[in-house]
Amino acid sequence: MKNIVITSLLSLGCLAAQAQNKAKTEDDYYRIITMPIPKTIQMEVGGMAVLPDGRLATSTRRGEVWMIGNPYMKGDGQPTFHRFASGLHEPLGLFYRGKDILLSQRGEVTRLVDTDNDGVADVYDSFAQWPLSGNYHQYSYGPIPMPNGEMLVTLNLDWVGRGASQSKWRGWMLKLGEDGSLTPYATGLRSPAGFGSYKGDIFYTENQGDWVGSGRMTHLEKGDFAGNVAGLRWSSEPGSPVKLKPEDIPDTGEPLYDVAKKVPGIKPPAVWFPHTLMGISTSDFKEDTTAGAFGPFQGQLFVGDQGHSKIMRVDMEKVNGVYQGACFPFREGFESGIIRMVWGLDGSMFVGQTSRGWSATGKEDFGIQRLVWTGQTPFEMKTIHSMPDGFEVTFTSPVDKATASKSDSYKVNSFTYKYHHIYGSPIINANELVIKGISVSEDGLRARIVLDPATLRKGYIHEVKAEGVQSKEGLSLLHNYGYYTLNEIAGGSALTASQYTASTKPAMDHSTHAAVASDSKATETNSAKRVTEMPASWTSGPDQVINIGTVPGLKFDISEIQVKAGSRIRINLNNNDDMLHNLVITKPGTANAVGEAGLNLGLKGTEMNYVPKSDAVLFHTNIVEPEKSESIYFIAPKTPGTYQYLCTFPGHYTLMQGKLKVVR
Repeated sequence: MKNIVITSLLSLGCLAAQAQNKAKTEDDYYRIITMPIPKTIQMEVGGMAVLPDGRLATSTRRGEVWMIGNPYMKGDGQPTFHRFASGLHEPLGLFYRGKDILLSQRGEVTRLVDTDNDGVADVYDSFAQWPLSGNYHQYSYGPIPMPNGEMLVTLNLDWVGRGASQSKWRGWMLKLGEDGSLTPYATGLRSPAGFGSYKGDIFYTENQGDWVGSGRMTHLEKGDFAGNVAGLRWSSEPGSPVKLKPEDIPDTGEPLYDVAKKVPGIKPPAVWFPHTLMGISTSDFKEDTTAGAFGPFQGQLFVGDQGHSKIMRVDMEKVNGVYQGACFPFREGFESGIIRMVWGLDGSMFVGQTSRGWSATGKEDFGIQRLVWTGQTPFEMKTIHSMPDGFEVTFTSPVDKATASKSDSYKVNSFTYKYHHIYGSPIINANELVIKGISVSEDGLRARIVLDPATLRKGYIHEVKAEGVQSKEGLSLLHNYGYYTLNEIAGGSALTASQYTASTKPAMDHSTHAAVASDSKATETNSAKRVTEMPASWTSGPDQVINIGTVPGLKFDISEIQVKAGSRIRINLNNNDDMLHNLVITKPGTANAVGEAGLNLGLKGTEMNYVPKSDAVLFHTNIVEPEKSESIYFIAPKTPGTYQYLCTFPGHYTLMQGKLKVVR
């Protein structure tokens, strides 16, 4: 019996050790709880608000407003749904004021009132109006209340193959008065779905597009120009605080920060969200004001991403009076595209989602989910701050000093984007920075990464990786990288050599690490898998010419192609969409693996056109810009079967696939 007890105790001890050593996941710290929604309701969330009585109010892209009871799913676990209003035009915001609700439709802010207290709005009052062009892309957002009692709305640009402001104040942020008056505040906005206050100042988030190399968050002050030229059409109108004209903006492809130094009035972003490395379509943001109910990130910002169905985390600081900071991964795996986030009364986060027409990695068309902290603190990089000679990283729990003191545990790269009228930008001017040494604080909560100050570049994004750092308990970081936007270099004293553990790495020549990808032509791969000119031996031309286009919603316009085994094929990829795409043909059953490999290319993705080196890749185009095309020539496989084609631009592959059937 004694031996049996000892054996059982040993077994339990081994199981406990295995559980402790098991790699932690996001779900161990933040749980996603899905709200069941009746099949009769198309809950494509555009706006959300938590009411004082605990109900959740939502506006939907279908033009309805719903009051959801028991959204925390207590008791029997079932929420209740009551329609408060209908017949609206895609309201993408909702502000509950107790006595009424304000929301933005396409052409106005509407005031909803339930005067007879029957739970249904009987007053639909036009509170404020603006003109419309009728373009499908004229989304309107808000209102958002500010701490001083003012309200803000933002107006999306039209899309006509480029951003356009076809009706007054499109591409602007406007202040909304209690009397319904609209006062222009700032412009240069393209798709401003997320905006609000942080530390008493106004910020907004932006999506990649024309004049926007990647997603970003910008601090907006009155009269600022955030970068997209279309809204400057109205800068000469009475009341405009913006003085720049469209002709004042150079279209040279220089980085935005550099252009802003030459053209007063342009406002560079406080934080860049590197495209595909973090997300592809930034949306709402919320400051953590939960007093610790949501974990160890009080005072930081959580930023949604519609395209990647994820939430990112942002920590900002002010250096020399200028906002800047870092973004980090936080939580993936939501069921649809995130558009709105609000805090619950218990400190959890409601996440409203929609996918229709915009597409997302989450497979559902829409949804509402609640994100709840489990009470466990993840081992994370909590902040990255600027130092005169590099960066200081703080951690959520003490590090193992042996791993955290090694320079080999870290890696720092810097890069930026072009500022031009073209949709998006490749990564340009990438450099790996030499780490001189590391200094870890006595309490193990801070690590200072010492660099050569001459290698720090203002306006650049600095990728800080800490893959080798472990916690005192031997845990790896849940997320081991962040991206810091460096607008100003902090003052103070640089560390002396006696204050840090010097790197054992040999110094390297920076010129060998520069990856200047000025455009896709600079990084074309001369591979047999990508032949863009018809082979000379094809004297009679191709046996089959296939034209494939793209359509909104991350789709090819042809989902299945049939070719003869061993035949000569020309495929023309015509990118009719407003996003970047490629076409990669793979062996049967390998499309998802190839897409995942493309996603994981990181900073190398741009130079490789997001085509991974893999035997599963048979043929491919390069990345094709909107309204451009590329042709490739190849011999169809000799073995019949169902091959696949996909777009490997990160975030696209899960939806953008087709079948290439090879027959005898």
